[in-house]
Amino acid sequence: MSFDSLGLSQKVLDAVKASGYEKPTPIQEQAIPHVLAKRDVMGIAQTGTGKTASFVLPMLSLLERGRARARMPRTLILEPTRELAAQVEENFVRYGRNHKLTVALLIGGVSFEDQFRKLDRGVDVLIATPGRLLD
Repeated sequence: MSFDSLGLSQKVLDAVKASGYEKPTPIQEQAIPHVLAKRDVMGIAQTGTGKTASFVLPMLSLLERGRARARMPRTLILEPTRELAAQVEENFVRYGRNHKLTVALLIGGVSFEDQFRKLDRGVDVLIATPGRLLD
């Protein structure tokens, strides 16, 4: 199976190819079609198998189709740790380079004022840890 056969948008496919990936991992093959169909997915796989890309790639394809409402996030991703939240942000930046999406990362240990300013300007994708989201 190839990334081309999974139903991802051309912009996402171009970013995947530019990142050097040619073939999806098993978790990606199984998860991506379900995410594109807007179904819930629970996946378990070892570290380094592409779990994050399994939901980031189809989410980018889905975000291409919709329109943003003024200053309202279109997607909220809640991560349990700062490290995982930063990893998700990195994936959105890497694979979303062909999109005009704004991404905000809200995590503890960093100036809340700077994060709030970015959020106040409006974002498409909001990635946060639970504690900072409640702040």
